Amino acid sequence: MDHAVEMLNITKEFPGIKANDQVNLQLKKGEIHALLGENGAGKTTLMSILFGIYKADEGEIKVNGETVTIRNPNDANKLGIGMVHQHFKLVDRFTVLENIILGYEDTKNRVLVYEDAREKVKKLSEQYNLKVDPDAMVSDISVGHQQRVEILKMLYRDAEILILDEPTASLTPQEIDELMDILKKLAKEGKSILFISHKLKEIREIANRCTILRRGAYIDTVDVSKTTNEKLAEMMVGRKVDFSLPKEKAKPKDTVLSVKDFTVHDPVSKKEVVSNISFETKRGEILVIAGIEGNGQSELVYGITGLYGHSSGSLALNDEDITNEDIRSRSLKGISHIPEDRQKHGLVLEFPLEYNLILQSYHQEPFQRRGFLQFDVIRDHAERLIDRFDIRSGSGALSIARSMSGGNQQKAILGREIDRESDLLIAVQPTRGLDVGAIEFIHRELVNHRDNDKSVLIISYDLDEVFNLADRILVMYEGEKVGEFDPKEVSREELGLYMSGSKRSDSA
Repeated sequence: MDHAVEMLNITKEFPGIKANDQVNLQLKKGEIHALLGENGAGKTTLMSILFGIYKADEGEIKVNGETVTIRNPNDANKLGIGMVHQHFKLVDRFTVLENIILGYEDTKNRVLVYEDAREKVKKLSEQYNLKVDPDAMVSDISVGHQQRVEILKMLYRDAEILILDEPTASLTPQEIDELMDILKKLAKEGKSILFISHKLKEIREIANRCTILRRGAYIDTVDVSKTTNEKLAEMMVGRKVDFSLPKEKAKPKDTVLSVKDFTVHDPVSKKEVVSNISFETKRGEILVIAGIEGNGQSELVYGITGLYGHSSGSLALNDEDITNEDIRSRSLKGISHIPEDRQKHGLVLEFPLEYNLILQSYHQEPFQRRGFLQFDVIRDHAERLIDRFDIRSGSGALSIARSMSGGNQQKAILGREIDRESDLLIAVQPTRGLDVGAIEFIHRELVNHRDNDKSVLIISYDLDEVFNLADRILVMYEGEKVGEFDPKEVSREELGLYMSGSKRSDSA
């Protein structure tokens, strides 16, 4: 039997939605098998059934040819199945080693014993090139290294079937390349890997075969090497996808945001993370700030929106000084913000979707009158945005934000902030975690916002997105502005030199 896993006619319903509808999936031993679909297509639900988080309403699961019952993740672990979730399940205040052995600890006289575990983790790290310090606190390591810890957790439990749910969603390009090398090595060693993604480029690079889901239904399983990106995208979204972004030349007008000699220190480490930076955004223009993640872009946005204080410099919005205004005041005066971390800064996860869609404006009419929320107005507003931005969830406006897929959480934030029609829209990684159909839609919305005489400031680490959207590119390196470019006059290679710190413009 050459199948590690067979999932046959799997069906799973939640209130108001059929997440999986008679889905079939067959994973061969030693292959990397991609699971492709839009946000909300049922990919994570299907893998959660295989890992024992959910129980299927109908269908059969076979592991190595034997029909099995998987009631919980412990059953899955015993069958050699491990899973890395999109949002990692690590304890920040534990060390790497403590996280890896959690639930599988060795004890002697009721005291934890680490020696054998440390040796096993060391061997696994060397075998699969998963370099990570076992004594480092998880809170102190990068997202890429946290993902390595999750992979080590699976390998420590002797998993032969590895499930990775959107594993590249929070990684830098360099970390993605490293992860791909690790997964190829794991497959060569005989591991069977299920790779959930909607990124066609990554699927083509790493997967042998690909199963496509759309709105909970099985569409097809294809040989990746014999299929085009256009065909994969069409099967995924049910229509042809335009990979080019038609947009007219920008017509910049007056200055919306003016940033002068702006410096920000990290409030915890006290380290200077943004150094004396100056630039302007114009009405009718998209300015994209490019750079490798971790070079002060996030902190710059925190400073502009008021999440962080500033050490020196000034901010002006439509010629009005807002340097010392609080967060709400900046928002009301015309700044919309699509944050980098949708769960930490973008949503109240325990609130229903309809409340999350008015987080910035619940205190204003028509959502309140004489101090009382107008629930009918709030519901109508939510349903309009759900329809316009194709936000999918089990219970519509009443869905709890935590229960929604990551991509649909992102679309909810995008819809809320674009709909506010603010003069300045700041978007940090606006399409992180979105599928090609949603990316196409969001990019068009951002261009439309620009064309409505608004100013758009985007932080992106994706060079395809940078060149697709930018009317002007600013590059940051180690907290400083190192160059400013017209996207039609700079190559990817030259931009990369500025992003890595190898070059710097005299005028920066």
